[in-house]
Amino acid sequence: MTTLETLLSNLAGLVWGLPLLILLFGTHLYLTFRLRFIQKYIGTAIRLYFVKEKKSSGDISQFGALTTALAATIGTGNIVGVATAIAIGGPGAVLWIWLTGLFGIATKYGEALLSIKYRIRTADGTMAGGPMYVLDRALNFKFWAGLFAVFTALAAFGIGCTVQSNSIAILMLDTFNIARWQTGGVLALVTALVILGGVKSIARVCKALVPFMALFYIGSCLVLLGLGFATIPATIVLIVKDAFTGQAALGGFMGASMLVTMRYGIARGLFSNESGMGSAPIIAAAAQTKNPVRQALVSASGTFWDTVVVCALTGLVLVNTGVWNSGLSAPLLAREAFQFLPGIGVNVFSLAVLTFVFSTLISWSYYGEKALEYLVGKRIIFSYRILWCVMVFVGAVFSMKIVWDAADIANGLMAIPNLISLLLLSGIIVKETKHYLWEKRLDEEGT
Repeated sequence: MTTLETLLSNLAGLVWGLPLLILLFGTHLYLTFRLRFIQKYIGTAIRLYFVKEKKSSGDISQFGALTTALAATIGTGNIVGVATAIAIGGPGAVLWIWLTGLFGIATKYGEALLSIKYRIRTADGTMAGGPMYVLDRALNFKFWAGLFAVFTALAAFGIGCTVQSNSIAILMLDTFNIARWQTGGVLALVTALVILGGVKSIARVCKALVPFMALFYIGSCLVLLGLGFATIPATIVLIVKDAFTGQAALGGFMGASMLVTMRYGIARGLFSNESGMGSAPIIAAAAQTKNPVRQALVSASGTFWDTVVVCALTGLVLVNTGVWNSGLSAPLLAREAFQFLPGIGVNVFSLAVLTFVFSTLISWSYYGEKALEYLVGKRIIFSYRILWCVMVFVGAVFSMKIVWDAADIANGLMAIPNLISLLLLSGIIVKETKHYLWEKRLDEEGT
């Protein structure tokens, strides 16, 4: 087990070296400038949440696609992932997480637009889309399309499955003395009740769960920050300063420390908001929408809520309460911060993590399913769903370090072909945006 942990840790460090950091963050910046700061249209995207487009092509509503994508992204990455980044990379990792989200809005917009534009209708009448179809149909990169689908199927079992059940199992054991296998068993059963019903069942649950869990968690973080408002200015200064030195986290040579801070900030930012991974566009491709730009805007707003708001609040709470320097493991580090809510902190935190974990488990099962469908068709989908529930249980009882490192590796490998396709097809993204958004044809029917 120790040998495996070392191997995966070294491989994660290799995958998440400087080249991938530059490719990911560089794509965020490049698309932000090419799309004239698409982030300024977040208000337009929010208004589209409430527009029903049942006559348009698609399997679920725009809001259903958004909440399902948010269910996948607002998970342990927002709590445990942020805590992990701070514990290893120091307070400065919070700034890199936030910047990854802010500029990542443009990347999420671009990948959603392309996935809708190049989606297909399958033999059974349902929609299928995502970067594998973009790589295949737009660029004729069939080999890379297959690689992306393989990486997605593998990443799903990491970021969307085992990491989630592992985090909640550790928390339930330490907080309520519930055995990890018991937590894993209950999670696996409840997950099966939802995912065996397919995408419409998943979307229905997410539409009910996501708004509640997000508002509940945001409200709790705001209360914590309100209780410690006097130290917030000093906390912000520490975060910004440490982002470019890393001294508070590791000490030693400034350049090496800063690289570690950047690596964990950007990697955990990707883990949380998934901008650049190409996962959220898979569900965006199932949305009922008049044209690609409308759903692309809605999809991009998910990164705003996930990282610019939720992850930023988590990071501020962890640093402002001072628990980041306590030496606790990531799940317990985040829980410790909520102890500052008198009397109810542990219960509030446990409920937040439980709802985040469950929503991510059911949403990511769909991503992995569609990747597998691209590779081998629908004939083994039911078996895949059963295997997914089994892996929920396995993740609950496995080593946390192995689970997180394996997830980081799969996430990074999944992002590479997707980011390459975004750069190569950026002209099409700009052309579609110019036609529908900049020339004010957002209500026009398109393809």
